[in-house]
Amino acid sequence: MVERPIAVDLFAGVGGFSLGFEQAGFDIKLAVEIDPVHAAVHKYNFPACAVIPRSITELTGGELRTRSGIGDRPIDLVCGGAPCQGYSLIGKRALDDPRNYLVKDFFRIVIELQPAYFVFENVKGFTLGRHKYFLEELIAAFESYGYSIRKPWKVLNAAHYGVPQKRERLFLLGSKKGLPLPQYPKPLTKLSSNCCDRLVDLPLTPTCKEALDDLPELESFEDLLYGDCVETATWGQLSSYGQRIRCLSDDSWYFAYKRRWNPNLLTSSRRTNHSANSRNRFQATAAGKIEPISRFFKLHPDRVANTLRAGTDAKRGAHTSPRPIHYSSPRCISVREMARLHGFWDCFQFHATKWHGARQIGNSVPPPVARAIGVEIMKCLDITPSIPNDVLDLGDRKLLTMNMKQAAKYWQILCNY
Repeated sequence: MVERPIAVDLFAGVGGFSLGFEQAGFDIKLAVEIDPVHAAVHKYNFPACAVIPRSITELTGGELRTRSGIGDRPIDLVCGGAPCQGYSLIGKRALDDPRNYLVKDFFRIVIELQPAYFVFENVKGFTLGRHKYFLEELIAAFESYGYSIRKPWKVLNAAHYGVPQKRERLFLLGSKKGLPLPQYPKPLTKLSSNCCDRLVDLPLTPTCKEALDDLPELESFEDLLYGDCVETATWGQLSSYGQRIRCLSDDSWYFAYKRRWNPNLLTSSRRTNHSANSRNRFQATAAGKIEPISRFFKLHPDRVANTLRAGTDAKRGAHTSPRPIHYSSPRCISVREMARLHGFWDCFQFHATKWHGARQIGNSVPPPVARAIGVEIMKCLDITPSIPNDVLDLGDRKLLTMNMKQAAKYWQILCNY
C-alpha cells in the first residue's frame, strides 16, 4: 500500500480544509475542534480521522501525536484558521495580546509538531490596517523558529478555483527551512469573459444556476418541514459542476477516499416556513439585489454567490447570518444549496438544524481552494498522489442530530455552552 502524506487540521470545524487536502492526496489523521457539535459532524464525514473536541490551548504537540496515533511519524502538513482580534495593546506585541491567544497557539502547535509545511487561513481583514502589523509579527515569529514563508502573501478568491462564490481569504504558506516553498495556486477559473490576458484561456467560474439547478425543489417535500433529508429520484439535468459535486464519476473523487452513500438522498435540506408576506417580498426582489426589509441578498442565476457567512456562536448570542434568497424560488436557500455554493460534495452532510449547518459552511474553507493549495504542497513533497482503494462508510447519523449537551456527552467532555 502506498503511504500517503499526513495532515493535521486545527480549528477544523466540519472539515473544509480536511476535505480539500484529502482530495489532493493527504491522509487527515487528526482534527482538533473545540465545538462538540462541529466535532461530531467532522467525525461523521471523516470516520477514519481522530477527532479531539478540545481547545488547542489545552493541548501539546506530544498529546496530539499520542491521541491521534501519529506517534513519532513525520507530519507533512498542519493547516488551520485561528480566529483573532489582531489588535496590539499599547507597548505590547500583538502576539502577546491575550485576545490573540488562538493565533499564538496555532503558532505554538506548529512549532511543537514540526510539520514540513503549514497553511494558515484568515479573513482578508487580517491583512489591513493595524491587523497587518500582527500578520508581520506572525511571519517573523515563524521565521525565527526555522520556517520560511512564501512572500508576498496572498489573498485568494474562491471564485478563481471553481467555487461559485466570491470569497476572499488570506492564506499564509510556510515550509521548514531547506524545503522548497509552495507556490500559490494559479487561478483555475475566471469570473468574466472579459478577464485580462493571463486568464483568457480559463473556463468561467460556475454560476449559481449551474451549481443549484439540478437539485430537487425542496418545497415539493412536506417531510422537509420536519426533517432535513428525503429520498427522491427527481433530479434535474446536471451541469459539469453538478456532475463533480455529486461524485457520479470516478474522477469526481480526485485523490480522496470514496464514500458509500445514497445519491438519491437529498440531505441537509430542511425547509424554512416563510410567511406569505416574506415570500411576496422575496419574489419582488430583483436577482442580484438586497431585499430591503430583511436585508437578504437574492442570488443571480448567471453570477456567483456573495460571500456565505457563519454568524455568531452560542456564546455571542447564537445569531446566524442570513442565507441568501434563491434566484427562482421565493425562499432562503437550504444548507445543501449553501454547500453546493461552497464546493462540498453532495455526500458530505451537515448538522440537521439550519442554524448549525449554515454556520458550519460559513466558517469553513471551500474544499476546492484547499485542494488547489494541497496540489502545490504535493509538488514540493515530490509525491505523486495516489488513488486509495479503501471505500469509507460514513458515520452514525446520530452524529448529525446532537445538540450541545448530547454532543458533549458523546465526547465525554463538559458542556460549556
